[in-house]
Amino acid sequence: MPKTIRTSEYQRVIGLLKQARLDAGLTQKEVSEKTKKPQSYVSKVEAGEQRIDIIELKNFAGLYKKQISYFL
Repeated sequence: MPKTIRTSEYQRVIGLLKQARLDAGLTQKEVSEKTKKPQSYVSKVEAGEQRIDIIELKNFAGLYKKQISYFL
């Protein structure tokens, strides 16, 4: 894995992503269906194995009904 994925700051962001999903009452499978991405993608994002860009973060934020600033 690239070193930047392992930073404490990035770990915090993906922790907030998982918490936001849980707060929204969604499973990884439901998120994958809504985003048209494989469930393994959602799992890898939450595990820190798949880095996301700002557009993907914005999409997750909208799905979870959070402001993007929640994750930053």
